[in-house]
Amino acid sequence: MGGHFIKIGIILGSIRDGRAGAGVAEWVRKQADGRGDADYELLDLKEFNVPLLESGTHPMQANKTYESPEVTAWSKAIDSCDAYVFVTAEYNHGVPGALKNAVDVLGPEWVGKAIGFVGYGSAGGVRAVEHWRQIAGNLSMVDVRQQLELSLFTEFGEDGFTPNERREGELGTLLDQLTDMARRLA
Repeated sequence: MGGHFIKIGIILGSIRDGRAGAGVAEWVRKQADGRGDADYELLDLKEFNVPLLESGTHPMQANKTYESPEVTAWSKAIDSCDAYVFVTAEYNHGVPGALKNAVDVLGPEWVGKAIGFVGYGSAGGVRAVEHWRQIAGNLSMVDVRQQLELSLFTEFGEDGFTPNERREGELGTLLDQLTDMARRLA
């Protein structure tokens, strides 16, 4: 492993106004920052303004060179990470379109890297996470087993996101698995 200190991107994947994921992503970042085992960076997809995939060049063939300055900035942010935590909503039993598009506009930036999932929704985001596992596999990413399934009915309210007592331990396990996998892949 050498002296390589891994960097993990915590990706806030919803771009909606008033998104529930903002509180979740901030909580994940705060928990992660206290660990000292990696550099964690919160990457808010909304700040990148990634356009819809329209390029005629397949992202896997673009050699990390993109026509759009927004995609180029997104590419650099993603490429600088060794692993990722996707904070993902579940929309209509699937993944959020904006985050799916942000994954699709890139190619080699994702390949061979570790990924973990923090899902939220009326059913805990489990269907979105299962969909993400298929997508990650297609990109030759390595997903860790542990995941979080946050319920909109019991963990979100007027005061925002309030995780139940199990969540800190579950997130710790996810980050343990993710940092271990990222080191193995580095």
